[in-house]
Amino acid sequence: MPTEYPYIQHHGAVKGVTGSCHQLWLSPTASLLIDCGLFQGAETSGNGADANNLNVEFSLDTVKALIATHVHIDHIGRLPWLIAAGFKGPIHCTEPSALLMPTVLEDAFMVGIKRDATLAERFVTLVEQRLQGHSYKTWITVIDEPELTCRIRFQRAGHILGSAYVECDVRYPATGLKRRIVFSGDLGAPHAPMLPAPKPPCRADVVVLESTYGNRNHEDRRTRQARFKAVLEQALSDGGTVLIPAFSIGRTQELLYELEDILTSLSKPTLPVILDAPLATKFTALYRELKPYWNDEALKRVSQGRKPLTFDQLLTTESHAQHLAMVNRLAHTFQPAIVITGSGMCNAGRIINYLKAMLGDPRHNVLFVGYQAKGTPGHAIQQYGPRGGYVDLDGERFDIKAGVHTIGGYSAHADQNGLVNFITGMHHLPEEVRLVHGETDAKQALAEKLAQQAKQKAHPMKIIIPSG
Repeated sequence: MPTEYPYIQHHGAVKGVTGSCHQLWLSPTASLLIDCGLFQGAETSGNGADANNLNVEFSLDTVKALIATHVHIDHIGRLPWLIAAGFKGPIHCTEPSALLMPTVLEDAFMVGIKRDATLAERFVTLVEQRLQGHSYKTWITVIDEPELTCRIRFQRAGHILGSAYVECDVRYPATGLKRRIVFSGDLGAPHAPMLPAPKPPCRADVVVLESTYGNRNHEDRRTRQARFKAVLEQALSDGGTVLIPAFSIGRTQELLYELEDILTSLSKPTLPVILDAPLATKFTALYRELKPYWNDEALKRVSQGRKPLTFDQLLTTESHAQHLAMVNRLAHTFQPAIVITGSGMCNAGRIINYLKAMLGDPRHNVLFVGYQAKGTPGHAIQQYGPRGGYVDLDGERFDIKAGVHTIGGYSAHADQNGLVNFITGMHHLPEEVRLVHGETDAKQALAEKLAQQAKQKAHPMKIIIPSG
């Protein structure tokens, strides 16, 4: 371990895009944990933890607080294991995240640990007792000792509602050393529906930067909406279903927002949109409660009398029996429909039943609008479906005859240009950028692009791709 403070130790999101967890060491006796997320697919921490072993493998003796950038499970899903390992500190996040987090964690507990409502409620109560929601742009003192002070500030990240990047202001009074360290969390795309785009911080000494799309750029909003509409028109003519695997929070609400706009221009605007995800339905209601955090465009639509998240064609299914009936009906009739359901990477949830029933029928289409991690069924369908391949679901092999489409522009993550601009848009560029939360080729491509920019600006910048 380094002997100079502060320094950063990575416990996740170094071997892929999930399991985000970073420890900011401030002194031999004080550190902060930024996120503590689940691993998905074949990804690991590099230190023994993976999707099948989520035990916290590092000491918590020095950890004073957990800082949560947002409430996706690949950033907070290991909280049950963190608490089981003895973590007793506060959990800091934004005010919207504090409202959303209990629902996320209750579902994660019931699905991933034990279907016991009493235990889940007890765990969520433990979290709620420690949860501290904060306003954006406000400095919060998290450590105040004679030898060390640390303040944090949440800034809008534009990824999902409540998402933030975190500025850490660290000071050592005895030596006069001051350091500004930024953790990007997940940054949103500049033209994401409903949310204001992220703006770079004024300055930083060190940035821990996500790199999910570090090697590619998204389609612009007009292009992606036109492609989305084309897939829907195809479904209308085929008499089939468009299956959209989507995360319950963030992606689902953005899709509903865009669909409300697209449906008015379709040849059959009565096309039903089925939200077959009880958790997503809960979050959509919470999104409506959090309307003050929407961007100006979304608020303007509301003022014009439109209903971006509650339009007339939107149907919801709640019970498991309703879900199975919907799968059977859509698989055996020629009624075109759009189904949004989870999970986003097709590795669990109701999407599995739809895929089993529909992948073998060319009338149907699967539309991916988000990142598919290696080792997940979603990645296999995305990669092998266009070649007429197959995918294994619940130990059974299914041929892929349905259409497979990917629209990158709907990703909730910034693309290469957005990530580079986050760094180069600062008034005072960082000395060091650490690239995490991305595949190897994405991190390498982003590192090269950042190095080019630093050279053009004649600014010495160390770019590190951590190995663990």
